[in-house]
Amino acid sequence: MTRRTFLAASVAAPVLAAPGRLPIQKAVLLSMLPRSLPYLERFRIGRDAGFELIECPTTPDRAEAEQIRDASRKSGLKIHSVMNQAHWKFPLSSADPAVVAESRKGMETSLENAAYWGADAVLLVPAVVNAQTSYRDAWIRSQERIRELVPLAAKLKVIIAVEEVWNKFLLSPLEFVRYVDDFHSPWVRAYFDVGNVVISGYPQDWIRTLGKRILKLHFKDFQFKDRVAKFVNLGEGEIDWLEIHKALGEIGFQGPATVELTGGDAAYLKEVSRRVDRILAGEKIEVS
Repeated sequence: MTRRTFLAASVAAPVLAAPGRLPIQKAVLLSMLPRSLPYLERFRIGRDAGFELIECPTTPDRAEAEQIRDASRKSGLKIHSVMNQAHWKFPLSSADPAVVAESRKGMETSLENAAYWGADAVLLVPAVVNAQTSYRDAWIRSQERIRELVPLAAKLKVIIAVEEVWNKFLLSPLEFVRYVDDFHSPWVRAYFDVGNVVISGYPQDWIRTLGKRILKLHFKDFQFKDRVAKFVNLGEGEIDWLEIHKALGEIGFQGPATVELTGGDAAYLKEVSRRVDRILAGEKIEVS
């Protein structure tokens, strides 16, 4: 990386004051809502808990996709994003053409779901580094294959939002910046997961570095003991949420934040929603 590219990658938005509640909508994952209930009841529980938006998984079955769309319309809980389901089992970075074909098919379905539901993005884990796939190959292959998907994304007006996860890939904010910028396309942006980088860095640093590249956020929290991560509710882990609030205010972020936690009943969901309210208001989370 040259000095010029380093400086370009480091530039976010101008620093702004961040007092009070951030202009961010609260979203919930469909998987967090009670799975035993019909879709409409699930969506209403999410709405009653205080969430404004929802993120849904890839749904190949057209009849089921229609049920989800109807539940969204009748409940008022708008679908804002689709979480692609094929990228772990069938990564775009694979050397196997059959695996890549399945991955591409899954992304095409996800993009079509998003357009059908009125969502503006599909979350994509772009690559998986493992014993068979080197970091370099994961980078080159995944970018080539995402570029092949950009025309469909543009046609459907749905953004491909690349997320950093525990896949041994995109291990620093500067790499994430370069990866997104390499596409030179408004149809490829960053889906930033606040919790996933805590194991090796500071999410507030990633937020400031990624800046306007961030389209959407995932909120989760972790506790670390003996180098083992434990999934916990917001405010019970290692994340400094006051610093997150400050960083998001500085870059002027106005997209949605989706909680990605374990599921639960209506009371649990209302408590999660309350904790998100505290984060967005720049207030310390009170844990009972």
